[in-house]
Amino acid sequence: MPHDHTTITDSIFSLLDTADPEAASILRAEDDRQSSTIELIASENHVSPAVMHAMGTCLTNKYAEGYPGARYYGGCEHHDRIEQLARDRAKSLFKCEFANVQPHSGASANAAAFMALMQPGDTFAALVLKDGGHLSHGMKINFSGVFYKPVFYPLHADPDHEQFERIDYDKAREVCLEHRPKLLLCGYSAYPREIDFARFRAIADECGALLMADIAHIAGLVAAGVHASPFPHAHIVTTTTHKTLRGPRGGLILCNDEEIAKKIDKSLFPGLQGGPLMHIIGAKAVAFGEALMPEFRGYSQRVVENAKALAGALTERGFRITTGGTDNHLMLVDLRPFDAELTGADAERWLEDAGMVSNKNAIPGDPRPPKHTSGLRLGTPATTTRGFGTKEMEMVAGWIERVLRAKGDAQEAGRVREEVRLLCEAFPLPGHEHAGARAGV
Repeated sequence: MPHDHTTITDSIFSLLDTADPEAASILRAEDDRQSSTIELIASENHVSPAVMHAMGTCLTNKYAEGYPGARYYGGCEHHDRIEQLARDRAKSLFKCEFANVQPHSGASANAAAFMALMQPGDTFAALVLKDGGHLSHGMKINFSGVFYKPVFYPLHADPDHEQFERIDYDKAREVCLEHRPKLLLCGYSAYPREIDFARFRAIADECGALLMADIAHIAGLVAAGVHASPFPHAHIVTTTTHKTLRGPRGGLILCNDEEIAKKIDKSLFPGLQGGPLMHIIGAKAVAFGEALMPEFRGYSQRVVENAKALAGALTERGFRITTGGTDNHLMLVDLRPFDAELTGADAERWLEDAGMVSNKNAIPGDPRPPKHTSGLRLGTPATTTRGFGTKEMEMVAGWIERVLRAKGDAQEAGRVREEVRLLCEAFPLPGHEHAGARAGV
């Protein structure tokens, strides 16, 4: 597709066209892909022009091992200032006392938290990956499952129970009282319901554990007050800075305890990482500043409204949404009631052919292996950033039904792909606005 409108990356393209045409061609293709497709992956979003520009600054030229005021290299005056700005904004955003903005990712943040709070071989409790946890929450080949001993609490498994597929807090308590974990972990990568942090803290206190909340998916909703905060209940909070928070790809660790904060700092550097990515920290500061603006709350509210609208529209079309709906930005779609033979892998591929990007995902109790799955995980952070409302989510649900009912038919996928392209032109990405188009939110 020709690149026929001005984007925030054009200045970069103009340089790369001469310096490295091959790389420029790839970047242009990706820019066009993002511009002309609908992003439905729950863990992805579109950053603002300011955040994107902040990632490409001279901050990348500097080693800044250590922390503000205690670096191992000279020339870090301005790096200290930008990191402190990111820290201060993070603390203000999440209403906590301490923030470490250096983790390269959410998994790095979790590794640092584990190192700070446990010794190798210690037991921790979490939700297993197949039920909506994360690979860094105890997957056997991940660091969390190699160096520590995970035990898992379940979801309600009885289809007739009103809390079916939701966290079974009573069973979580039983697991923790039996195994006495050093750490109780809550917060998930594929759980569509609100988390009761206060109830988890009560369980942690009863069994003598520390409570850790991984809010990587819901951080933006928490910051905006659209989801309950893990504070003051959690001893330590980890998160990514992208997803619903709409910042650069990276991690963040938060707490209210000075002694825990010291352990975190030490476990991250020098325990886990070397030089921090200062250009990303600069972009985090910019993103946190955006999230502190009143407009961000409205955005987060629309994320949830759009998720509910999409879940409802898909239900009307014969799909089953696990837990019966969603309280946040994501939903797990059980494809089997719509088509018993349809796999998540097929659905993902067919939808991408039609311009809708999603990811296959296991549903609780999924009989299919992870490479195939019986479900899709869909989310609305990126579509909402683009400016979609509930009307557009109804359109998306209709397109999903058409594509999957056609079982990947190339002609039908092509027709939907063109309709998707026209909608994307009407709702351009931030920084891609051009004459006659409606700006994204």
